Amino acid sequence: MLSNQYSITEVKQIINAEGEIIKEDLISVLLTDSRRINIAAEGLFFALSGRRNGHEFIAEAYSAGVRNFVVKQGPEIKLPDANFLIVVDVLLALQTLARHHRNRFNLDVIGITGSNGKTIVKEWLYQLMAADKIIVRNPKSYNSQIGVPLSVWQINEKNNLGIFEAGISLPGEMEKLEAVIKPNIGILTHLGTAHDSGFENTREKVLEKLKLFKHCTLLIHNYDQLVDYQQDIPATTCFTWSRSFKQADLYVFSETVIKKNYYLRAIFREKEIECLIPFLDQASIENAIICWAALLALGYPAAEVDKRLERLNPVSMRLELKTGINDCSVIDDSYNSDIQSLEIALNFLNQQNQHHKKTLILSDIFQSGLQEDVLYKQVAELIKSKKVDKFIGVGTALLSRQEYFDVPEKFFFTDTTELLNNLLTPGFKSETILIKGSRSFEFERVSRALVQKTHETVMEINLNAMLNNLNYYKSKLKPGVKLMAMVKAFSYGSGTFELANMLQYNKVDYLAVAYTDEGISLRQAGITMPIMVLNAEQSAFDKLAEFKLEPVIYSFGLFDNFIKFVQQNDILNYPVHLKIDTGMHRLGFEPVDMDLLCDLLEENKYIRVLSMFSHLAASEAPEHDQFTREQIGRFEKAAGAIEDCLNYKVIKHLSNTSGITRWPSAQFDMVRLGIGLYGIDAAVPADDSALQPITSLKTSISQVKKLVAGDTVGYGRNGVMKNDGRIATVRIGYADGYLRAFGNGVGNMLVNGVLVPTIGNVSMDMCMIDVSGVEVKEGDEVIVFNEQHRIEELATQIGTIPYEILTNISQRVKRVYFYE
Repeated sequence: MLSNQYSITEVKQIINAEGEIIKEDLISVLLTDSRRINIAAEGLFFALSGRRNGHEFIAEAYSAGVRNFVVKQGPEIKLPDANFLIVVDVLLALQTLARHHRNRFNLDVIGITGSNGKTIVKEWLYQLMAADKIIVRNPKSYNSQIGVPLSVWQINEKNNLGIFEAGISLPGEMEKLEAVIKPNIGILTHLGTAHDSGFENTREKVLEKLKLFKHCTLLIHNYDQLVDYQQDIPATTCFTWSRSFKQADLYVFSETVIKKNYYLRAIFREKEIECLIPFLDQASIENAIICWAALLALGYPAAEVDKRLERLNPVSMRLELKTGINDCSVIDDSYNSDIQSLEIALNFLNQQNQHHKKTLILSDIFQSGLQEDVLYKQVAELIKSKKVDKFIGVGTALLSRQEYFDVPEKFFFTDTTELLNNLLTPGFKSETILIKGSRSFEFERVSRALVQKTHETVMEINLNAMLNNLNYYKSKLKPGVKLMAMVKAFSYGSGTFELANMLQYNKVDYLAVAYTDEGISLRQAGITMPIMVLNAEQSAFDKLAEFKLEPVIYSFGLFDNFIKFVQQNDILNYPVHLKIDTGMHRLGFEPVDMDLLCDLLEENKYIRVLSMFSHLAASEAPEHDQFTREQIGRFEKAAGAIEDCLNYKVIKHLSNTSGITRWPSAQFDMVRLGIGLYGIDAAVPADDSALQPITSLKTSISQVKKLVAGDTVGYGRNGVMKNDGRIATVRIGYADGYLRAFGNGVGNMLVNGVLVPTIGNVSMDMCMIDVSGVEVKEGDEVIVFNEQHRIEELATQIGTIPYEILTNISQRVKRVYFYE
């Protein structure tokens, strides 16, 4: 039996479960998500309870081939040949099984925690030590109560070093993770303000983090951070580093920039040593010093550490979704390749529904700790299970094992250059392409060849932030309340299928669009969930029916026209939604219309009312709370009348984004989440970390000019230099959505961390900023808005709202979607 295979009977004993074993199976894969099933025959599904109850997805996992489950209660229906292990706490059972697996292996394990830098330090240590060790580590940033057990489960008999990061947000969590990781070497990264809200004070948070090092014989940390915690450090030996404390084991006394590298000098064992780091930002410098200290503490010669640090590569933890050539979508993950991150990337590939065809371009995988035949058989099985349609293998190891891959289309090349020279051979058209490569293969060249060439101004959309916002609002909902996501107006300027795919994957109940064409685009991109159309036009009723879209009926004229359409086409029970005007006075039936509306609805066989709703006019504003209460009362009265005449229940929804936050009593059966999904809610303070802005708008400097006092800038000579200085022309104008109102110093942008004002009028394709006194050059990045320079600030500058800024971003601005 392999080192990470257990019989289901063994598992039952390890986690102390109840339940009858129907069929003896081998378990090698731990599953927590029914949407991400891999090697189902050897999978064990843990029905975890969080925002959604994992027991609701047992049937879905069973249909995917899983036959072994850890549950809190038995299934409501009998599933043939399935084993159910019943436990008191499913998460504890997962952690217990991982803890048992960890204890089978006698290897050095580095445990990493801190507020920031955990993942970077882990990945850099892997880069620095992979030549000497066979390392197992968390994939990406799997450092949670669930992620850590799944990571530790990867340990096998060939590994001689584990590097695992642990993240916490509440007291009592670290002790559980320490028992799973069981590190003998500890590293504490930067201590910042992240997760402060989960603890009474900083001391409580630091003491919780130190619990990870309970059994460590060595702890590497910044002396300055723990100067007040010396009595609380559990490790028997500490290796300290510092930029101010000369008695530290590694005292960094000199820091200089040399040709885009950072040169550090330090005292170590009474001798001066040095290192060169290929990064300039302060976060990377601190993380690199931590790695410097770690390798010295572990006995690496100082000169060798210097050589390795100089070759450090940036860590790319995100997948980027871009528009490709020939109507393709390209997922760029071209900087790292291992079997764990490959599975994560393939799961993201499978979320994409905009194209039927799914393609993988993969390089050879290095330093896996597995024999190559075993490794590539696992890779081939994973690719087959994820239903990849086209596989392109690059590298001699893949080339020599072509027969392992059972894929409808497959191509193999010895190296990246050969692939690029024969790029037309596989033929790319209307498909989603995942590019996944080890850094040495330089797959960024492949990405450049396949990504559509567009405007340098880019809008970045963070899908993780969107998911965070979605979960924030889900946490506000009462049990059973559904959620409708508003994706009208190109998803508030952020995209169409790119966001809808994520929402569908995360089981939102409904989508809403403004017009029929928007709904058609989503259907054509593979979105199958219900879609409500807010402004259904009579001329598009046939398309509405063809693409199974559900119209909102808000007037008697629209009601009559739609009834005629379904009658003429002999359609019965077509799903519709009724809009009631309770005080917004935009669209909808008014309370005085209820009697006539009920007369029309009674025994009407041509339509079936799925929902009725209204819109709160000022849910975010305390000064209008009495009006909001009146709206709620009017809606309840109208809903009661409609349901009485229909003789069946309909879904009722009233709350918009701010309503979800401020009016829990008005949730009814469903809520509509709009701008909050994108990180903006007038009812949530901008400095509240619960919501994250999902969009960043970036451009670049095309030219820098020196001007003298009195020189004028731009059309109309409205911009005047008050003093001698410099201006920069940037690649964004009102045709991109940067409105003319931002000109002449009204707006400002971030350049190299400095906020600078516009000068002169905004042109169609460009504008100018005053960069006097700021170190800039052509090509430098310019941030129009992001999480620091927030879009709310831009809206305030020109007296508008964030909606208008977002929805004005032109379609010629390239959208890049990333997922970590």
